[in-house]
Amino acid sequence: MHDDPLLQPYQLKHLTLRNRLMVTSHEPAYPEDGMPKARYRAYHVERARAGLALTMTAGSASVARDSPPVFNNILAWKDEVVGWLRELVDECHGHGCAVMIQLTHLGRRTRWDKADWLPVVSAGHAREPAHRAFPKKAEDWDIARIIGNYADAAERMKAAGLDGIELEAYGHLMDQFWSPLTNDLDAPYGGSLDDRLRFTFETLRAIRDRVGPEFIVGIRYSGDEGLPGGLTKEDGLEISRRLKASGLVDFLNVVRGHIDTDAGLTDVIPVQGMRSAPHLDFAGEIRAATDFPTFHAAKIQDVATARHAIASGKLDMVGMTRAHMADPHIVAKILAGEEERIRPCVGANYCLDRIYQGGAAFCIHNPATGRELTMPHAVPKAAAARRVVVVGAGPAGLEAARVAALRGHAVIVHEAAKDPGGQIRLTARTPRRQEMIQVVQWRFAECERLGVAFRFNSFADGEAVLADDPEVVIVATGGLPHTEVLAEGDGLVVSAWDILSGDAQPGSNVLIYDDAGDYAALQAAEKLAAAGARVEIMTRDRSFAPEVMAMSLTPSMRELQKRDVTFTVTWRLERVRRDGNELLAIIGSDYGGVTRERRVDQVVVNHGTRPLDDVYFELKESSSNRGEVDYEALVAGRPQAVLRNPEGRFQLFRIGDAVAARNTHAAIYDALRLVKDL
Repeated sequence: MHDDPLLQPYQLKHLTLRNRLMVTSHEPAYPEDGMPKARYRAYHVERARAGLALTMTAGSASVARDSPPVFNNILAWKDEVVGWLRELVDECHGHGCAVMIQLTHLGRRTRWDKADWLPVVSAGHAREPAHRAFPKKAEDWDIARIIGNYADAAERMKAAGLDGIELEAYGHLMDQFWSPLTNDLDAPYGGSLDDRLRFTFETLRAIRDRVGPEFIVGIRYSGDEGLPGGLTKEDGLEISRRLKASGLVDFLNVVRGHIDTDAGLTDVIPVQGMRSAPHLDFAGEIRAATDFPTFHAAKIQDVATARHAIASGKLDMVGMTRAHMADPHIVAKILAGEEERIRPCVGANYCLDRIYQGGAAFCIHNPATGRELTMPHAVPKAAAARRVVVVGAGPAGLEAARVAALRGHAVIVHEAAKDPGGQIRLTARTPRRQEMIQVVQWRFAECERLGVAFRFNSFADGEAVLADDPEVVIVATGGLPHTEVLAEGDGLVVSAWDILSGDAQPGSNVLIYDDAGDYAALQAAEKLAAAGARVEIMTRDRSFAPEVMAMSLTPSMRELQKRDVTFTVTWRLERVRRDGNELLAIIGSDYGGVTRERRVDQVVVNHGTRPLDDVYFELKESSSNRGEVDYEALVAGRPQAVLRNPEGRFQLFRIGDAVAARNTHAAIYDALRLVKDL
């Protein structure tokens, strides 16, 4: 037995959960043809193997054909799902981990032009801003059909051997019936709270009729919409009491807020720079009022907060969902007394933002997550040790050094600056994004633990690298801002980096031309506006900051709109001229035939970076592979064996922005998939 509150077992009905840590239902968008196949299974098994008590799949699995996912979700309305889930469940059970799944009908939170092009259905005609579909108002036969769909799906889940299910009731059809903002129906399914809850309780009774009284059934719901005219905290407490009193559910999974807009979703699932665990106390109030099993997850990133949630009695099970994407081995490290080695979730939300733009969920600094079939979370030793020299201690260089050291190689890192971090040090200068520095801090600590030798203030040229007698050289020198994009006036502009670093002082009337669409322009705008400047962000794109993505954009928008920053899309900066004490910016359009002017005192250009690759090309001809990468071997997970120069004594590679401007995840993934096979 352990004294740690997080390591105490928890009895939920007949199910004994081995500790208090869980991964709440979420959809990483890994299904194939709507099925949780090998990739999906490997993702959950990795966390089960490491000691997690409960993993919840799908956020959410669709119960009906007219609930088409807007990203890649599990289709629980298909019979074939049973076999695939059975494989996942059996393997997780083999590691002592319980498995549940979340079921839903999306209602209006989807689109009519997905899958079978069936009408979107809800309890009223109100459109959801996030997905833009105008729903039909549910008829009696819709309601009866969907209740049957829920029961059918629950029966499939029991047949697959799952330990339980939970129903989704925040932003989806079930609570679209609950909320006065979305339910325009007359009685018996609209009007009073009793009638607005009727659909839910009829659904729960239908499910119980199919799965019996022992199968575990819970519900994840918002106890307070936080919207004028919507469900209040008092409503949420009353609904909670009724759910308990019904005898139809076994646990409550509490959230707070609404998800019909990007901003609302971000408040429910907070991102970087927002308060940690903002709804924990609220969930504790629900538990205190109901004295009923209560689960919760929302930016509980660290073990200390999770431990407090259990020790204080606020929760029975605590969800660390994004944290387990950053490090699936959290429980194993707690058990080993190595909490300080847990890879931190930095709240960058690359995982969720990607799925809402149609991609698969990846962690910004754990590229093995979602790639468990091809990338290791635990890096194996190499057959023989080699001398590896890494040039650059940004995220790519640090990851290369960490993985090489784990492989058992002797590693030296040259870094031109006095500290590690590269571009991330600039990113972290914005107070909202300070958490990003943990990407660097964790890797640097791991490298020091593994005995990596660092040489700071070392602007390494070819001679310095060769003096270390390397067998492998990895160039991770990153890039420098590229601002030479104008037909005239390149010398009159500054870069977003110049603003963030303080190399250029803020102007008072500033035009930011953002032709990269990433964080740098937004962060520069924040700094300029905070200094009192009038700021306009201009882009030739149809939307601004497309690389930042929806949820991560929310805190920036709140800051920039508060400071009256202007956003201009579909216009392109062409020339800048000096005119007295002002700059004259001439802008045009890709659509042609128009020009405009702006008079400002500062022009900032954000156009990504160009590789800082001098040392790479200095060493290229003398290397054995002349810098060449065998892409087939790289993708297949085989060692690099290109030989172009038999006289060469070392292999040479470059990674990250030293190749081309991309992002932090790409840089770290470059390093892991190359070096894991060295």
